[in-house]
Amino acid sequence: MLARRLHPVRDRVLDRAELRPDDTLLDVGCGDGLIAFGALGRLGPEGRVIFSDVSEDLLDHCRAAAAASGDLDRCEFVRAMADRLAGIADASVDVVTTRSVLIYVKDKAAAFSEFRRVLRPGGRVSLFEPINTLMHVAEQDAFMGYDITGIEPIAQKIKAVFRTYQPDRDPMTDFDDRDLVRLAEEAGFALVDLELQVTVKSSRAPTPWERFVRMSGNPLVPPLADVIDQALTEREKAKFAAHLRPLVEAGVGQDRMAVAYLKARDGEPAPA
Repeated sequence: MLARRLHPVRDRVLDRAELRPDDTLLDVGCGDGLIAFGALGRLGPEGRVIFSDVSEDLLDHCRAAAAASGDLDRCEFVRAMADRLAGIADASVDVVTTRSVLIYVKDKAAAFSEFRRVLRPGGRVSLFEPINTLMHVAEQDAFMGYDITGIEPIAQKIKAVFRTYQPDRDPMTDFDDRDLVRLAEEAGFALVDLELQVTVKSSRAPTPWERFVRMSGNPLVPPLADVIDQALTEREKAKFAAHLRPLVEAGVGQDRMAVAYLKARDGEPAPA
Protein backbone atom coordinates (compact mmCIF):
# COMPACT_ATOMS: atom_id res chain seq x y z
CA MET A 1 0.00 0.00 0.00
CA LEU A 2 2.89 2.37 0.73
CA ALA A 3 4.29 2.00 -2.78
CA ARG A 4 0.91 2.04 -4.50
CA ARG A 5 -0.94 4.79 -2.63
CA LEU A 6 1.14 6.74 -0.13
CA HIS A 7 4.48 7.22 -1.86
CA PRO A 8 2.89 8.89 -4.91
CA VAL A 9 1.03 11.26 -2.57
CA ARG A 10 4.26 12.09 -0.74
CA ASP A 11 6.09 12.73 -3.99
CA ARG A 12 3.32 14.93 -5.38
CA VAL A 13 3.13 17.04 -2.23
CA LEU A 14 6.90 17.57 -2.23
CA ASP A 15 7.05 18.25 -5.98
CA ARG A 16 4.48 21.02 -5.57
CA ALA A 17 6.35 22.47 -2.58
CA GLU A 18 9.17 23.60 -4.93
CA LEU A 19 11.85 22.84 -2.35
CA ARG A 20 15.18 24.65 -2.31
CA PRO A 21 18.27 22.97 -0.81
CA ASP A 22 18.45 25.19 2.28
CA ASP A 23 14.72 25.39 3.05
CA THR A 24 13.21 24.84 6.47
CA LEU A 25 10.10 22.71 6.05
CA LEU A 26 7.35 22.32 8.65
CA ASP A 27 5.33 19.13 8.28
CA VAL A 28 2.06 19.68 10.15
CA GLY A 29 0.45 16.50 11.40
CA CYS A 30 3.55 14.57 10.47
CA GLY A 31 2.25 11.21 11.72
CA ASP A 32 4.95 8.61 11.20
CA GLY A 33 6.95 11.00 9.03
CA LEU A 34 6.01 10.04 5.47
CA ILE A 35 6.27 13.61 4.09
CA ALA A 36 8.92 14.85 6.52
CA PHE A 37 11.43 12.07 5.86
CA GLY A 38 10.79 12.40 2.14
CA ALA A 39 11.69 16.08 2.44
CA LEU A 40 14.93 15.30 4.27
CA GLY A 41 15.98 13.21 1.30
CA ARG A 42 15.42 16.13 -1.07
CA LEU A 43 16.91 18.98 0.96
CA GLY A 44 20.61 19.76 1.07
CA PRO A 45 22.83 19.57 4.17
CA GLU A 46 21.63 23.01 5.29
CA GLY A 47 17.96 22.12 4.92
CA ARG A 48 15.90 21.41 8.04
CA VAL A 49 12.60 19.71 8.80
CA ILE A 50 10.30 20.44 11.72
CA PHE A 51 8.08 17.48 12.64
CA SER A 52 4.82 18.69 14.20
CA ASP A 53 2.00 16.53 15.53
CA VAL A 54 -0.53 16.36 18.37
CA SER A 55 0.76 12.91 19.34
CA GLU A 56 3.88 12.72 21.48
CA ASP A 57 4.12 9.00 20.69
CA LEU A 58 4.36 9.71 16.96
CA LEU A 59 6.94 12.44 17.55
CA ASP A 60 8.97 10.00 19.62
CA HIS A 61 8.73 7.46 16.79
CA CYS A 62 9.96 10.04 14.26
CA ARG A 63 12.74 11.17 16.58
CA ALA A 64 13.99 7.61 16.92
CA ALA A 65 13.81 7.06 13.16
CA ALA A 66 15.73 10.29 12.50
CA ALA A 67 18.41 9.25 14.97
CA ALA A 68 18.70 5.84 13.32
CA SER A 69 19.12 7.40 9.88
CA GLY A 70 21.69 9.96 11.04
CA ASP A 71 19.41 12.95 10.35
CA LEU A 72 18.65 14.05 13.89
CA ASP A 73 20.78 17.19 13.69
CA ARG A 74 18.61 18.47 10.82
CA CYS A 75 15.32 17.82 12.63
CA GLU A 76 13.16 19.53 15.24
CA PHE A 77 10.10 18.05 16.94
CA VAL A 78 7.17 20.19 18.13
CA ARG A 79 3.92 19.03 19.66
CA ALA A 80 1.17 21.30 18.32
CA MET A 81 -2.25 21.34 16.72
CA ALA A 82 -2.68 22.40 13.10
CA ASP A 83 -4.93 25.32 14.05
CA ARG A 84 -2.60 26.51 16.83
CA LEU A 85 1.04 26.00 15.96
CA ALA A 86 2.36 26.85 19.39
CA GLY A 87 6.14 26.70 19.50
CA ILE A 88 6.56 27.73 15.85
CA ALA A 89 7.71 31.34 15.55
CA ASP A 90 6.30 33.86 13.08
CA ALA A 91 8.02 33.89 9.67
CA SER A 92 10.33 31.03 10.62
CA VAL A 93 9.80 28.40 7.89
CA ASP A 94 9.92 28.33 4.10
CA VAL A 95 7.45 25.51 3.44
CA VAL A 96 4.42 24.04 5.22
CA THR A 97 3.21 20.59 4.18
CA THR A 98 0.26 18.47 5.32
CA ARG A 99 -1.25 15.15 4.30
CA SER A 100 -4.81 14.29 5.31
CA VAL A 101 -4.69 16.64 8.29
CA LEU A 102 -7.43 19.22 7.71
CA ILE A 103 -10.04 16.43 7.68
CA TYR A 104 -9.46 16.25 11.45
CA VAL A 105 -9.49 20.02 12.04
CA LYS A 106 -12.75 21.79 12.85
CA ASP A 107 -11.40 25.34 12.52
CA LYS A 108 -9.78 25.08 9.11
CA ALA A 109 -9.64 28.87 8.72
CA ALA A 110 -7.46 29.07 11.83
CA ALA A 111 -5.18 26.39 10.40
CA PHE A 112 -4.65 28.32 7.17
CA SER A 113 -3.98 31.49 9.18
CA GLU A 114 -1.37 29.63 11.21
CA PHE A 115 0.26 28.27 8.06
CA ARG A 116 0.63 31.79 6.73
CA ARG A 117 1.81 33.17 10.09
CA VAL A 118 4.79 30.83 10.30
CA LEU A 119 5.86 31.29 6.67
CA ARG A 120 8.59 33.66 5.57
CA PRO A 121 7.87 36.01 2.64
CA GLY A 122 7.59 33.87 -0.47
CA GLY A 123 6.88 30.79 1.63
CA ARG A 124 4.82 27.94 0.21
CA VAL A 125 2.10 25.60 1.42
CA SER A 126 1.64 22.21 -0.23
CA LEU A 127 -1.10 19.95 1.06
CA PHE A 128 -3.13 16.86 0.21
CA GLU A 129 -6.69 16.29 1.40
CA PRO A 130 -9.38 13.73 0.59
CA ILE A 131 -12.60 15.41 -0.57
CA ASN A 132 -15.11 13.08 1.04
CA THR A 133 -18.23 15.11 0.23
CA LEU A 134 -17.88 14.34 -3.48
CA MET A 135 -18.22 10.63 -2.77
CA HIS A 136 -21.18 10.61 -0.40
CA VAL A 137 -23.96 10.72 -2.99
CA ALA A 138 -22.74 7.42 -4.44
CA GLU A 139 -23.11 5.73 -1.05
CA GLN A 140 -26.88 6.22 -0.80
CA ASP A 141 -27.55 2.85 -2.44
CA ALA A 142 -24.25 1.21 -1.55
CA PHE A 143 -22.10 0.29 1.44
CA MET A 144 -18.40 1.02 1.08
CA GLY A 145 -18.89 0.78 -2.68
CA TYR A 146 -20.79 -2.53 -2.65
CA ASP A 147 -24.38 -3.00 -3.80
CA ILE A 148 -26.84 -3.49 -0.92
CA THR A 149 -29.99 -4.27 -2.88
CA GLY A 150 -32.12 -6.50 -0.68
CA ILE A 151 -30.36 -5.69 2.60
CA GLU A 152 -30.90 -1.91 2.69
CA PRO A 153 -32.45 -1.84 6.22
CA ILE A 154 -29.56 -3.86 7.64
CA ALA A 155 -26.94 -1.65 5.99
CA GLN A 156 -28.74 1.47 7.22
CA LYS A 157 -28.50 0.21 10.80
CA ILE A 158 -24.72 -0.11 10.41
CA LYS A 159 -24.48 3.33 8.83
CA ALA A 160 -26.50 4.80 11.71
CA VAL A 161 -23.95 3.52 14.23
CA PHE A 162 -21.09 4.94 12.17
CA ARG A 163 -22.86 8.33 12.25
CA THR A 164 -22.77 8.31 16.05
CA TYR A 165 -18.98 8.35 15.78
CA GLN A 166 -18.87 10.78 12.86
CA PRO A 167 -21.94 12.97 12.28
CA ASP A 168 -22.72 14.05 8.74
CA ARG A 169 -21.18 17.50 9.33
CA ASP A 170 -17.95 16.62 11.06
CA PRO A 171 -14.52 17.94 9.94
CA MET A 172 -14.06 15.09 7.47
CA THR A 173 -17.10 16.07 5.46
CA ASP A 174 -17.66 19.78 6.06
CA PHE A 175 -15.58 21.04 3.14
CA ASP A 176 -14.79 20.48 -0.51
CA ASP A 177 -12.14 21.64 -2.97
CA ARG A 178 -13.76 25.05 -3.41
CA ASP A 179 -13.62 25.61 0.34
CA LEU A 180 -9.89 24.89 0.37
CA VAL A 181 -9.32 27.56 -2.28
CA ARG A 182 -11.53 30.04 -0.41
CA LEU A 183 -9.79 29.39 2.90
CA ALA A 184 -6.35 29.92 1.36
CA GLU A 185 -7.51 33.18 -0.25
CA GLU A 186 -9.10 34.43 2.95
CA ALA A 187 -5.89 33.69 4.85
CA GLY A 188 -4.12 36.13 2.51
CA PHE A 189 -2.11 33.89 0.24
CA ALA A 190 -1.14 35.71 -2.94
CA LEU A 191 -1.18 32.63 -5.20
CA VAL A 192 -3.44 29.59 -4.85
CA ASP A 193 -3.41 26.55 -7.12
CA LEU A 194 -5.55 23.45 -6.61
CA GLU A 195 -5.67 20.20 -8.53
CA LEU A 196 -8.73 18.00 -8.01
CA GLN A 197 -8.42 14.31 -8.90
CA VAL A 198 -11.54 12.15 -9.08
CA THR A 199 -11.22 8.45 -9.85
CA VAL A 200 -14.13 6.05 -10.32
CA LYS A 201 -13.45 2.37 -10.93
CA SER A 202 -16.08 -0.27 -11.68
CA SER A 203 -14.24 -2.88 -9.61
CA ARG A 204 -12.37 -3.09 -6.32
CA ALA A 205 -9.39 -5.09 -5.14
CA PRO A 206 -10.58 -8.50 -3.87
CA THR A 207 -10.22 -8.58 -0.08
CA PRO A 208 -10.49 -11.49 2.35
CA TRP A 209 -13.61 -11.05 4.47
CA GLU A 210 -11.79 -11.31 7.81
CA ARG A 211 -9.45 -8.51 6.78
CA PHE A 212 -12.33 -6.42 5.46
CA VAL A 213 -14.29 -6.47 8.71
CA ARG A 214 -11.18 -5.59 10.73
CA MET A 215 -10.57 -2.46 8.64
CA SER A 216 -11.43 1.06 9.80
CA GLY A 217 -12.00 4.01 7.48
CA ASN A 218 -10.06 6.36 9.75
CA PRO A 219 -8.67 6.53 13.30
CA LEU A 220 -11.86 8.09 14.69
CA VAL A 221 -14.14 5.12 14.02
CA PRO A 222 -13.93 1.49 15.15
CA PRO A 223 -13.40 -1.45 12.78
CA LEU A 224 -16.43 -2.63 10.84
CA ALA A 225 -16.67 -5.82 12.91
CA ASP A 226 -17.18 -3.79 16.10
CA VAL A 227 -19.90 -1.68 14.48
CA ILE A 228 -21.66 -4.79 13.16
CA ASP A 229 -21.70 -6.17 16.72
CA GLN A 230 -23.27 -2.94 17.99
CA ALA A 231 -25.84 -2.60 15.22
CA LEU A 232 -27.12 -6.04 14.27
CA THR A 233 -28.75 -9.13 15.68
CA GLU A 234 -27.15 -12.50 15.04
CA ARG A 235 -29.65 -13.17 12.28
CA GLU A 236 -28.94 -9.81 10.66
CA LYS A 237 -25.19 -10.39 10.89
CA ALA A 238 -25.55 -13.67 9.02
CA LYS A 239 -27.72 -12.09 6.32
CA PHE A 240 -25.34 -9.15 5.93
CA ALA A 241 -22.29 -11.42 5.59
CA ALA A 242 -24.06 -13.78 3.19
CA HIS A 243 -24.82 -10.84 0.89
CA LEU A 244 -21.65 -8.77 1.15
CA ARG A 245 -18.90 -11.34 1.64
CA PRO A 246 -19.00 -12.76 -1.93
CA LEU A 247 -18.87 -9.23 -3.36
CA VAL A 248 -15.95 -8.19 -1.15
CA GLU A 249 -13.90 -11.31 -1.83
CA ALA A 250 -14.55 -11.11 -5.58
CA GLY A 251 -13.95 -7.35 -5.81
CA VAL A 252 -17.43 -6.71 -7.22
CA GLY A 253 -17.97 -3.11 -6.20
CA GLN A 254 -17.21 0.45 -7.14
CA ASP A 255 -14.04 2.21 -6.00
CA ARG A 256 -14.43 6.00 -5.82
CA MET A 257 -11.87 8.54 -4.70
CA ALA A 258 -11.65 12.32 -4.76
CA VAL A 259 -8.53 14.12 -3.54
CA ALA A 260 -7.16 17.64 -3.79
CA TYR A 261 -3.59 18.89 -4.00
CA LEU A 262 -3.37 22.55 -3.03
CA LYS A 263 -0.35 24.81 -3.14
CA ALA A 264 -0.27 28.42 -2.07
CA ARG A 265 2.40 31.11 -1.89
CA ASP A 266 2.69 33.93 0.62
CA GLY A 267 3.64 36.84 -1.62
CA GLU A 268 7.06 37.18 -3.22
CA PRO A 269 10.35 36.07 -1.69
CA ALA A 270 12.16 38.67 0.40
CA PRO A 271 15.13 40.35 -1.34
CA ALA A 272 18.44 38.57 -0.72
